[in-house]
Amino acid sequence: MDSQNIYTAIDIGSSNVKVVIGEMRGSQLHVIGESNIRSEGLRKGIIVDIEKTLQSVQEAIVHAERMTGYQVREAVVSISAHQAEIQRVKGVVTVTSGEVTNADLQRVMDSASSYKLPEGRECVNVVPIQFTVDDCEGITDPRGMIGVRLEVDAMMITTSATLMHNVLRCVERASINIHEIYFQPLVVGHAALTKDEKHQGTACIDIGGSSTTVSYYEEGILQNAKVVPLGGDNITQDISIVLKTSTTQAEYIKKQYGHAFNSDASDQEFFEVPIEGTDTVEQYSQRYLSEIMGARLVEILEFAIDALAQMGVRDLPGGVVLTGGCAMIEGIAPLTRQVMQTRVRIYTPQFISVREPGYAAAVGLIDYATQQDNFFNRETTATIQPSQPNHITEEVYYEEAIDGEESPEKRQSWKSKVSKMFNSIFE
Repeated sequence: MDSQNIYTAIDIGSSNVKVVIGEMRGSQLHVIGESNIRSEGLRKGIIVDIEKTLQSVQEAIVHAERMTGYQVREAVVSISAHQAEIQRVKGVVTVTSGEVTNADLQRVMDSASSYKLPEGRECVNVVPIQFTVDDCEGITDPRGMIGVRLEVDAMMITTSATLMHNVLRCVERASINIHEIYFQPLVVGHAALTKDEKHQGTACIDIGGSSTTVSYYEEGILQNAKVVPLGGDNITQDISIVLKTSTTQAEYIKKQYGHAFNSDASDQEFFEVPIEGTDTVEQYSQRYLSEIMGARLVEILEFAIDALAQMGVRDLPGGVVLTGGCAMIEGIAPLTRQVMQTRVRIYTPQFISVREPGYAAAVGLIDYATQQDNFFNRETTATIQPSQPNHITEEVYYEEAIDGEESPEKRQSWKSKVSKMFNSIFE
């Protein structure tokens, strides 16, 4: 196993930290280690407690290391779409030798990256869209071409400097060198969307634990991305409230019996629910559960529609691609088709041990980083080494945490949709 072909991805999501260690064999990714750790230091994708997030990062790394027998030294890291902005920038340089070289390519990218940012903003990525050599436009790789002037049209992604520094701080304090940091919607779209979908006009909806990221692709590139502050944790909280049970039990019920689409849910499948604070056990049908879950998911999808409208998107010729942990909920595809009135598919990574939609960003990180390293001829060092893990010396366990403080308007909006259920409880 060539350690220079091995990448480690650290995906700091909306409420979990995922680590994937993968070996690139040619253009094929082979996952050799993975972990998924809940973090109480994250709230809606933002680090609110560095120490708790650091512990989760350390624990996730150790779990992945134990699967491989190697120690992680370097990683590619994701950063969320919270407070992110996307804008077009240009770079221009003179080709001194008459033929475009790797050095010229780097200089023109540096020129595009030199755009002055407002105070408190930090550049995450500058992604080339097309190059121009003299008057020849639409070039994807200008190296080897003859000319005197090289231009690049690029997409610059910026974020809050505080948000970015907190992410970097957590990873560095875990004794991991950062190879590159990439924008989450960029790597999720890279993994989840086909070439045609990226050109046609497609929404990628990544429904995580405590937030949902809505991104839009057209003309082959990411056009915009926004965050909806609702996710799977809100569904868990709803189940807990309506069924009067603990959040731990509600999470189990959601995963074991959950269904998003009421028309397809069974009214013959029943499950028992222990009532919080009593010895009582109640029985409910899957169809009743689907009313609770469907109401919240409809709200999330309606917010996604609003986010797309704010981006100026009125039509989705390429449809919707669902990913993230909640994309595993049975019936979510037909519900999304009904709400958004377009074709829908679910993206699931097809790699052993990470065949869940929630791993889209982590596997996308590795594949995208490999592509970028190859394109820019970046030297890669060994990212792992044979060793016993030494990031932490003891296991750390976390209770299930529910983020989800909502505005009174949002709470009222949801309550109106499930008033029948609440009326039966409050009577």
